Amino acid sequence: MVTLLTCGLAGAPAQATSSSGVTAAFARAAQKYGVPEQVLESVCYLEGRLSAHGGQPSMDGGYGCMHLVKGRSTDTLDQAAKLTGLTVTALQHDTAANIMGGAAVLRAEALALAPKLPASVSGWYAPIAAYSHASTRSVAGMYADAAFKLLATGFSGVADDGETVTLAPQAVAPDTSGLASVPVAAALPAGCTQDSNVDYPGAVDCVVPAATYDCNVTSPCTYQSSSRPSSFAMYAVTIHDIEGTAQDALSTFQDPNSGVSVHYIVDSDGTVYQALREKDIAYHAGNFYYNEHAVGIEHAGIDATGYQWYNATEYLASAKLVAYLLNKYNIPLDHAHITAHGTTPAPTTGTSPNHVDPGKYWLWDYYFGLIHAQGVPYPTGNTPAAGLFRVNPSSDQAPLGANGTETTANNSFFTLYTGPSTADPVIPGASGTDPTDETTNIETQMPYYYLAEQADEAGTGMEMYQIWYGENDRLGGSSPSQYADAKLAWVAVPAGSAVPVHSYVLSLKPTTKNGTIKIYGRPTTSSTYVIGTAPTGSEWAAPKSVFEDGTSNLWFAIDYNHREAWVPNTEVTVVAWY
Repeated sequence: MVTLLTCGLAGAPAQATSSSGVTAAFARAAQKYGVPEQVLESVCYLEGRLSAHGGQPSMDGGYGCMHLVKGRSTDTLDQAAKLTGLTVTALQHDTAANIMGGAAVLRAEALALAPKLPASVSGWYAPIAAYSHASTRSVAGMYADAAFKLLATGFSGVADDGETVTLAPQAVAPDTSGLASVPVAAALPAGCTQDSNVDYPGAVDCVVPAATYDCNVTSPCTYQSSSRPSSFAMYAVTIHDIEGTAQDALSTFQDPNSGVSVHYIVDSDGTVYQALREKDIAYHAGNFYYNEHAVGIEHAGIDATGYQWYNATEYLASAKLVAYLLNKYNIPLDHAHITAHGTTPAPTTGTSPNHVDPGKYWLWDYYFGLIHAQGVPYPTGNTPAAGLFRVNPSSDQAPLGANGTETTANNSFFTLYTGPSTADPVIPGASGTDPTDETTNIETQMPYYYLAEQADEAGTGMEMYQIWYGENDRLGGSSPSQYADAKLAWVAVPAGSAVPVHSYVLSLKPTTKNGTIKIYGRPTTSSTYVIGTAPTGSEWAAPKSVFEDGTSNLWFAIDYNHREAWVPNTEVTVVAWY
């Protein structure tokens, strides 16, 4: 049932509601079923932005602005039809009918919790939580919190019939005392329990036992017990997608022969499962250095079709989890510290390439905004140096589909060319046209440093920025290699989407006379981890620096191509910094 819209949506095809409009429909439903108008308006705006969405269901099988669901574990659509006498077709397609059905279900939820309807708006917190039909009580509370936040802030939106619906801000303190009585909808997966023995409050406990899975105890195994952050500093969160469902992930991570693990799993309905203690080292990032220093989070979804998977509920649940982690471990809110599996380098050319998840449909700006809304500040510092930029396009700022879902127009990858025109060849990379490939593009919200900019000579309206980029030009040779070579290339981005960003700017300088700098897959002094080169004098954005474990050697992370890479302090000159 849960969708939890948290941003504006693109309009859907208009649907007739009634001759008297949507506002009148709220009034009639409130009068008939005793649910306050502002509660109905809040849920309708939260779930469906006042729209019937052409009668099309959400990915959870929910219809209309009240998100009446017909799914495996919930059937409020047929319940609404039985309670109201309206047809299922009307409930699916007509907003006025959908509002009436939602009101009937909300009344039933309230009477299932107490013998009388709540006497005030504040008392509708628990019935709204129950209306979510969430699989855990924490997600049900998240749903009710979102509805009451809309009551507090107010909103104005346009319904399918063209009528503007406005809810003024309400000074309402929610009565959360009934949340403990709200039933949850689904049985927990095997190996999981709902208890308080978790690091993140509200997570479902699916932590695997050390005796069967800990590589310090047994073999085969899936993780390494540790005592982080005392054993290893924790300064990153790695975002993954599962390439399947949450149950697929649990099945994998509960298999001691899989050799892989992760700390958290976020389902599409907002449920958070903890599969490993934060203090322990999960095998998730494809680079053991990152495993040592990061918390890994898997998300239900498939990167190539992420627009069909990533929804507002999943984003918000993950954002709340990440906000907790950032506050707990003092991790900055930016893409240098909230990394993708796809921006994590492979440690050596022998293990390249690394994975590409969560892919081009993960909306980083939208996601960071949700984390920021949990009270986590954005990094601040000096005025960003001229030439520093991150890509912040409209396609990365909100789901563009119905019910908090995305469309193929959502996009966070942008392509590089050999010259200042999109008519020029794309830079060398992996063969094929796989949209998830990361050898010829960059990702939004990561800092880069440009040497020149101009309008696309092909006349598309795109803006072209010349940057240094670690090209995989050796993949097409007679002896293909993942070794990268830094070249100048032009990235095409929507005009106006390149915005300032805080980062160091580095100029590379060689310690030898051969004119090239070795680029590493992890900040460790060993030729084993060299994954590419860059010429002396090349300039790079470097959003973070760390000391090599167990030493005083300082390293800078540069955004080398689509991924991070590392250079030692001895081979850089800091040109500018934030």
